[in-house]
Amino acid sequence: MVKKTVTWNSTSNFHMRPAGTFSEEMGRFSSSIRLTYGGIRADGKSMMNLMAAGIPARAQVELECAGPDEQEAMERAAHLLEVELGE
Repeated sequence: MVKKTVTWNSTSNFHMRPAGTFSEEMGRFSSSIRLTYGGIRADGKSMMNLMAAGIPARAQVELECAGPDEQEAMERAAHLLEVELGE
């Protein structure tokens, strides 16, 4: 298992578009991917779970990946949150 704290680098909350893109990308990995914000743990492969976590703009989020491709999953998840999905 690998863990990392990253910043949701956007001026918007984690809404439908980024949640959909993130969950679709994470679905390509066999590892489990979890995001934790404010004590709420969300399945990174579930768009609805991600939206329900209520992640606000510029929030610190803990990523946790566990499985055979956990390092790749972590790198991709962190890049999406910190670079690609920000608005």
